[in-house]
Amino acid sequence: MNPVVHFEMPYENRERMVKFYQSAFSWQTQLLGEEMGNYVIATTTESDENGPKELGCINGGFSNKRLPDANAHPSFVIAVDDIKESIKKITNAGGKILGKSMDIPGVGVSAWFVDTEGNRLSILQPLPNMSVRPKSE
Repeated sequence: MNPVVHFEMPYENRERMVKFYQSAFSWQTQLLGEEMGNYVIATTTESDENGPKELGCINGGFSNKRLPDANAHPSFVIAVDDIKESIKKITNAGGKILGKSMDIPGVGVSAWFVDTEGNRLSILQPLPNMSVRPKSE
């Protein structure tokens, strides 16, 4: 089974968004620079270098909805064992892959897709040391 391991949401005003989620939910944020598209990492639960410590909890991130490739709606990231095989499965099931897969330093390989209902999501083949790896059936 392939678990949801991360959420993604868009922002219009990064500082306003950070203040809201820190104030309302005590989330910790890490603001990345222009080289990473001003992405914001959101830590929503106690975590270490491998991700959330508690089973079933996930962290996430926020991206600027005004960027050319931005997703204007919340979405989820699904962990997979083999990104190339998963891309084939998504396509065979009627989904559409958006662009090429990309390396995320320290995390793994990711690819965006649209499901049969028009939802934009992504898949992630985590690095071997990441605790968010899917559990083989």
